[in-house]
Amino acid sequence: MQLKDEIRLEKPATLTTAPIRAAWRLLPAWLRGLIRTMRPSQWTKNLFVFIPILFDRQLGQFDALMRVSAAFALYCLMSSAVYVLNDIVDIERDRLHPKKRHRPIPSGQLPMPIALFAAISLPIFTLVVAFLVSVPLALVLIAYYAKDLAYSFYLKNVVILDVVTVASGFIMRVVAGVVVINVTNFSPWLYVVVGALALFLAIGKRRQELLMLAGAAQEVRTTYKDYNLQLLDDMLRMVTNATLISYTLYTFEARTNLTGSLMLLSVPFALYGMFRYLYLIHVKGEGSAPDELLFKDKPLLITTILFLLVVSALIYLPPWLDRIR
Repeated sequence: MQLKDEIRLEKPATLTTAPIRAAWRLLPAWLRGLIRTMRPSQWTKNLFVFIPILFDRQLGQFDALMRVSAAFALYCLMSSAVYVLNDIVDIERDRLHPKKRHRPIPSGQLPMPIALFAAISLPIFTLVVAFLVSVPLALVLIAYYAKDLAYSFYLKNVVILDVVTVASGFIMRVVAGVVVINVTNFSPWLYVVVGALALFLAIGKRRQELLMLAGAAQEVRTTYKDYNLQLLDDMLRMVTNATLISYTLYTFEARTNLTGSLMLLSVPFALYGMFRYLYLIHVKGEGSAPDELLFKDKPLLITTILFLLVVSALIYLPPWLDRIR
């Protein structure tokens, strides 16, 4: 059976993608497998480290931007180390999963010795560089990696704590963005918003996996014996309300260049984005990870872009524009 990356590369190549596909085929199979296991497509999650610099009105400061960009790069490496470790630990369960069995480690594309070397060397290299950039950032990365070790070997098998642990990782990303710059306008409400949103996405993913895996759910993840659709739907409703309420409360105290409570204008975009995600999982039966859905569903992607544009405009437009209100 051919692997996913090889199947995708057999599609007709365009003038734009042909050189990339050709270069990809030239790489050794194990290297292609290692890159796939590092999950570059999921590095979008690490964009959460940019939340502090965006909402703190420092996006135009070159030094701060470089420091946050470095934190983003280091988080990508550390999260990749975690993905490699998870795939090593979950190899037998992944072989039972209809999609995950095609991953490089359970399929055999990435040999176990190379996977083990990557799982050990990546976090060491990341932490050495992190200490050179910022000691607080290195400490956050250590906490993040320790959290994921606990998740990989124990917490992912504990009902409710598994999704809480996943959500805490997103809050840590925000903390990483905070510790590398001198924040002045960053509201603690944003920690609540990010935590609630991460829970919303994690619970939504659990719900769809439970439906997709059906009778094999418990073999793939032991916590599924303690979950059912009613519980997950109730949890989803709670965190949906918490996310929207906490973000709305944040907009009242948000400091922008345009004074007043104009940040409320961004609430409808947040509301529609969450409703769209619920529509995709409840009506369309989408089971993809949230970051994959973001790029697959055009309305969701457009809403996210519009939300970021509105927020950026309110925060960064010149103050004199306030006079036209």
